[in-house]
Amino acid sequence: MRKIALLLLFCLVATLGASAQSPVNPDSVAYQLQRQKINNMLAARKQKFGQYEQSLGQHTGIFGFQTKDDIRRSASILMDIAKTDDAIFKELKILLEYRDFQQRQIQNHSKEAETTAAGYMEVINRLRQQNIKLKADLQQSQKDQGSSKTIYIVIIVLMLASILFSLFRKSRVKA
Repeated sequence: MRKIALLLLFCLVATLGASAQSPVNPDSVAYQLQRQKINNMLAARKQKFGQYEQSLGQHTGIFGFQTKDDIRRSASILMDIAKTDDAIFKELKILLEYRDFQQRQIQNHSKEAETTAAGYMEVINRLRQQNIKLKADLQQSQKDQGSSKTIYIVIIVLMLASILFSLFRKSRVKA
């Protein structure tokens, strides 16, 4: 059972090491401190396990047998290892919560960026449509203005012609 717990612990640490290269912000101070704390706890556990193996090898009894004190010392070290494992699991849970929090922040930021980009695209499309409409209105105004100028010129020419005609007629009638 201890071997399975150790294997799970090392797999979890290896997984965390591999996921540290993922989009999680590894520069987060809290995240780095938590990782350092876990690494220190793993080093302490490794040292305690070495002490446990050494205490198993101690046989201070008569004829080279283990005494109750040897067994108690080994059991005490083993209990320390179990407590350290529990503390490591708690700290790993905190570390995973940091990671999940950072991933949620990244997802929220991504959604905000997408929403903002969609809003900008909508505004750009609306402004393009308004620009096209204004260009069409400008062309229509210019066309209307050109035809108005033509009408004004025709009216002025007709007025001048009628004035000249009236003057020419009056001068003929008098003579």
